[in-house]
Amino acid sequence: MYNNSSHFSRFSTGYYKSDTRLKGFSELLKTRVFGQHKQNNRSFYMKRFVSFTIALGFYLTPIANIFLPSTGMAQNLNWEEEAEQLWERALQQTTQNQPFQAIETLQNLLNISRKQQDIEREAFALLGIGVNYRNIGQLQQALNYFDQSLIAFRKSRNQVGEAQTLNNIGVIYESLGQLQQALEYLRQALTIRREIEDIAGEATTLNNIGEIYRVIGQPQQALENLNQALNIYKQVDDPFGEANVLGNLGLLHENIGIPQKALEYYNEALEIRRKIRDLAGEAH
Repeated sequence: MYNNSSHFSRFSTGYYKSDTRLKGFSELLKTRVFGQHKQNNRSFYMKRFVSFTIALGFYLTPIANIFLPSTGMAQNLNWEEEAEQLWERALQQTTQNQPFQAIETLQNLLNISRKQQDIEREAFALLGIGVNYRNIGQLQQALNYFDQSLIAFRKSRNQVGEAQTLNNIGVIYESLGQLQQALEYLRQALTIRREIEDIAGEATTLNNIGEIYRVIGQPQQALENLNQALNIYKQVDDPFGEANVLGNLGLLHENIGIPQKALEYYNEALEIRRKIRDLAGEAH
């Protein structure tokens, strides 16, 4: 019988480094979105949204000049400034483990985005709401919002957000035990991430695919995907991701009856977590 509780924390959804910790929020907090570089503020905004949504287990991917807003219109600046404030609030609420407050704030952002017919902000607001519903275990609600965000990203032709959402949907289906469905979405995410050369995102999705193959008893496919993910994490110097995959490789070798090799992977993961002071991952 399928049981996801034993490995769920090692599954990369986009926003946490290990266990339930979020990835990307610290980077977001350091950057003003609308206060500087008005003509390029939308690209900063998109960067912060993506790193926020990298919450479901995905990892921060830089975005360049996705869309440049019109300038010189006071009313546009006013609503964008309000959107920034809402986003900052939602960011803090999510990192402070206040999902219900974050959902309410993101819903306000969603309403503004729809009123202004800003399809990309709408997509990211929907994605953020889904992330928070997933954090409180309301998986069907999360899936509903991810489905909506996927439609919006595709309408806006935002492939970074599209891949992010596909990855998140795959993670939700994995949590629900619908592993073949999860694989379908993750493979779509992987294809897009390779097309747009989203290296970090590619590693995240490879890790997720490898974990599913491990669970369904296809160790060779699991090993191939996990090793690819590990190589990328080393290439981009992401110790959190590297430790995460090493832990999964340990699980895989434990499953197939090679305990000594499993122990080597576990020890290597532990050493990295101690170096980066990842206490939650070290305890796990």
